[in-house]
Amino acid sequence: MDRFTVMFAVITAAVFGLTALVEHWLIPVLRSYKVGQVIKEDGPIWHQSKSGTPTMGGIGFILPVLIVMIVFLIMRAVKGDSSSFIPFVLTLAYAVFNGAIGFVDDYCKLIKHENEGLTELQKLFLQLVMASAYVCVMSYTGNLDTAVEVPFFNVTWELGWFYYPLAILVLTGVVNGGNITDGIDGLACSVSLVIGIFISVLAFTQKDLQLSLVGAILVGAMLGFLIYNLHPAKVFMGDTGSLFLGALVISAAFQIGQELVGLIVSAVFIIEMLSSFLQKMVFKITRITTVTGKRLFRMAPLHHHLEKGGWKEGRSVIVFSAVEAAFCLLAWIAVVWF
Repeated sequence: MDRFTVMFAVITAAVFGLTALVEHWLIPVLRSYKVGQVIKEDGPIWHQSKSGTPTMGGIGFILPVLIVMIVFLIMRAVKGDSSSFIPFVLTLAYAVFNGAIGFVDDYCKLIKHENEGLTELQKLFLQLVMASAYVCVMSYTGNLDTAVEVPFFNVTWELGWFYYPLAILVLTGVVNGGNITDGIDGLACSVSLVIGIFISVLAFTQKDLQLSLVGAILVGAMLGFLIYNLHPAKVFMGDTGSLFLGALVISAAFQIGQELVGLIVSAVFIIEMLSSFLQKMVFKITRITTVTGKRLFRMAPLHHHLEKGGWKEGRSVIVFSAVEAAFCLLAWIAVVWF
């Protein structure tokens, strides 16, 4: 077994073990402080039984990730090669800062005792600031190129200055998609686990050490969190966890210069985000000509539409994970065969 494989296995196991332990300790703490999920009055009626389930569980896998990565980076610094991990450090920092936005949102919800937290505009503004900072620093350190590789066609588009607003839009959109996907037990976690496995396999294929770190922490963290998040969930990750995951998944693509492949990999997050966006747009447009307004879906996002159609939570998790696996296979073909 080579050092690359040993490192990946150790980091994955460490993140998994710490996540499982921290969540085991965190859940009763959250419960004692009554840090429970509040279900919106206009939300799914069948989710009312989830009210009071501890949330902000994302803290339970973000902290282990930070601890393991800090130890790893210190060890690399002692060996004198820490500077080569700048792209990964920036990617992880971007994910953590988005998790911090989610933490503030979750905290506001709990203080106000309602399921609103930060307003949509406040959250969007902070996400845009984080995305802009990430793009600027990555570019300043020479880790971002305005030339974009087009999957399957083996061509490159030089976007020039237009690259930057597009990059910020993509980053912010996928981050929100990850947030919206976290709507039923185990869904965002399972989809992220599939993405983590894909990233890990790709990293092994290309012998990309920094990408393997992203894969290791995603796989380890999601396996550890799934123990408590599968139906019936004992804890929810909250915006703290879902914003962290969305940010980590899409920024990993920027880290290796495969932004468009990142969109393929983030397909489920994007579909969920678009279903919610289209629902709002159709309602607002039709409300002009009708009294009540029309809706594109029974309820948005898509997983709630399917629930209203009779799908059980477990079925949604399995199908969405399978769809995500199919998109990851498509991304694999785009990267490895073209």
